Amino acid sequence: MKYNTLGRTGVLVSELCLGAMTFGGRGYWKAIGEQPQDVVNAIVKTSFDAGINFIDTANAYSEGLSEIMLGKALREVGIHRQEIFIATKLRIRMGKGANQVGLSRLHIMDAVDDSLARLNLSHVDLLYIHGVDSMTPLSETMRGLEDVVRMGKVRYLGISNHPAWMVMKANAIADKMGWTAFSALQNYYSIAGRDIEREIVPMAQSEGMALMPWSPLAGGFLSGKFTRDTKTAGDSRRDNFDFPPIDKEKAYDIIDEMIEIGKAHRVSAAQVALAWMLSKKYVTSIIIGAKKLEQLKDNIAAIELTLSDAELSRLDDISALALEYPGWMVERQLQDRVIS
Repeated sequence: MKYNTLGRTGVLVSELCLGAMTFGGRGYWKAIGEQPQDVVNAIVKTSFDAGINFIDTANAYSEGLSEIMLGKALREVGIHRQEIFIATKLRIRMGKGANQVGLSRLHIMDAVDDSLARLNLSHVDLLYIHGVDSMTPLSETMRGLEDVVRMGKVRYLGISNHPAWMVMKANAIADKMGWTAFSALQNYYSIAGRDIEREIVPMAQSEGMALMPWSPLAGGFLSGKFTRDTKTAGDSRRDNFDFPPIDKEKAYDIIDEMIEIGKAHRVSAAQVALAWMLSKKYVTSIIIGAKKLEQLKDNIAAIELTLSDAELSRLDDISALALEYPGWMVERQLQDRVIS
């Protein structure tokens, strides 16, 4: 297992991060996973034993049950608190009250306290805001986040599912006020969904921010179980929860290529998809989740797979984004700024 710095901090996190979205299965989240505590414990232990020191959850996952089960697993498995880096998130509605949602200072304070109680921890290492809240000014959100950092309840801040301009605006506010800025990004990224390469990846590289892709297998679609001839897998969440959205016809072409490359290495298509992403130097830690222990072990094995330059080029080409404005104009105008 390799370890990368969390942006411009001195913190080291494993190149794979265990995602806890499948823990519990309460309410809306049942379609994603409903692992009982003994399976959660086994998954946490297997991940930690493999060198993963980074676990990601959210207050909304299974309506808080994911955090409860993760906290219990850490205690029952016997992982020392300082050996593990825990991330959680807030933004999604957590109750019927008018203010039990969003990124107001009020909800941030309440949500952090609730998460700590569920996790049975004194602090979380990384707190993400889980999405955009158009009702709350970014200045209020940044002040609320600064408060929980100064209280010692949160160590570092991250931002998820926001456009690049909002990330830059939020960090500019933090810089102006002398507050804590976002060090980490969490965005959907897969070989079948490379949209963040347009704006978010260049921003992360320019600003020295850590990038943690979620759903690197596109909700299981890139596992190799789905092909043009096999539209349903029978045991994948995609069968009942078709998310995140992807261009499936293009994805089938990518899957065919990954299966062929996988056969040459005697590995799964999922490992090829993860190895492709691990080859991207701007990726800090890939969030992997699993319903079954065997699936987790297969995903972890991707760190041992090294794809050749030719194989990476094949995958890059078949999954390439179409240029959009101003991208095609930037590329055209930079032709006279290349050192020969």
